[in-house]
Amino acid sequence: MYFKLLGPITQIETFAVGSGIREIARLRKFYGKGRWRKRKGIVKVRLSDRSVHLAEIHWYEATGMGRKEYKIKRLL
Repeated sequence: MYFKLLGPITQIETFAVGSGIREIARLRKFYGKGRWRKRKGIVKVRLSDRSVHLAEIHWYEATGMGRKEYKIKRLL
């Protein structure tokens, strides 16, 4: 699903680090080594049908590489 972030992400939490991430091998192979974290937060998003919603999103993040692979987990 295509979506666009419409503001800053709030209530950011880290809930998995390093080997606690199931897909750590794929992340390291695709993006490179780093201290990978799986994080979540709340943000307004615009969906492909142009509707705007508040959503909980998850993403992976590593120092020096930034945020990768955003996904909407649920609409609030």
